[in-house]
Amino acid sequence: MDNLDAVLMRLAQAPAPASLDGIEARVLARISARPAVRVGMGVGAMTIAAALVMGVVGAGVPAKQASAASLSPLGPVSPLAPSTLLLGAP
Repeated sequence: MDNLDAVLMRLAQAPAPASLDGIEARVLARISARPAVRVGMGVGAMTIAAALVMGVVGAGVPAKQASAASLSPLGPVSPLAPSTLLLGAP
């Protein structure tokens, strides 16, 4: 581990390479020189249509009837009672 510490210490004390001088300006100049990619109206319209179809199909398909178990804490049968949980049956 001491070898790694010594290498990192030498790296921290080394001067920065001259090639890194002005790198931010060069990167930003290359970014601004690239043309922006534009997406046509067709892609947006297809996305909206697909979302609309998924919404209509999702709303139109009937879901299964769900029934919740009665959770009366003072009632005789409670599925969350410690005796029911520990023994497995009321």
